[in-house]
Amino acid sequence: MSRRENSHAFLIDLDGTMYAGNSKIEHAEPFIGRLRELKLPFLFVTNNSSRTPEQVAEHLIRMGIAAKPEEVVTSSQATAHYIAGRKPGAKVFVIGEAGLKSALEGAGLELVEDQPDYVVQGIDRQFNYDKLARAVQYITDGAEYVLTNPDRLLPSDGRLVPGAGSIAASIQGALQIEPVVIGKPYEPIMRFALERLTFAEQVWAVGDNPATDILAGQAAGLRTALVQTGIATADNVEELLERSGASPDLICCNLETLLERLNLHPEGQASK
Repeated sequence: MSRRENSHAFLIDLDGTMYAGNSKIEHAEPFIGRLRELKLPFLFVTNNSSRTPEQVAEHLIRMGIAAKPEEVVTSSQATAHYIAGRKPGAKVFVIGEAGLKSALEGAGLELVEDQPDYVVQGIDRQFNYDKLARAVQYITDGAEYVLTNPDRLLPSDGRLVPGAGSIAASIQGALQIEPVVIGKPYEPIMRFALERLTFAEQVWAVGDNPATDILAGQAAGLRTALVQTGIATADNVEELLERSGASPDLICCNLETLLERLNLHPEGQASK
């Protein structure tokens, strides 16, 4: 393998970069295929806390994008890693769904309904007043509040729905506190992903959202590439960059252009 082929690795966003809901984004499949062909290390990194890595991989495979569970990093996994590293076997009260609960149990943490060491919150489509009241009580009693990701809105089949950050707003509003946040744009999820990534001279964070993907990459000291295939488009990119304060190293119209800019495109097939 050449020095060029050894030089790059990638932490790749999913929604808006690989797919939009249930639709594959153009150039996603050949982009991943080219990375595999060149044997360049990569991981898919998502703020999604509801799905297990197996479910994320299955979702990609259904759209024709080759993926393995071990190539997926979720905010739930990073959250479980964070807590297990601070207090192995900790007792955790969970506001979240199957993917989060599976990750926490897989890290040896105990899911409880009373007297937890941590209140861990992700997206929860069954969230209600009782869960809010319990979270407030436990945090007031001394439990540490950990949020998987701060996303307030999520794209879902052409519309926006409340995300984990919207639920967090109610808890934060009640207590006037800030949680420990694991997911993008914060650095813990990137640090966790980097620990699992094969060594490379240069690691790129790739995504469509300046306020999450790019800022997270910058926080972790990575090179960053913004693709205009989701949140960012050719029409709004300047506004989004100004609003977020993000400064990506590369701005590309799509993933094919990114391959070209990094001199990884197959010979004679460079995009126009």
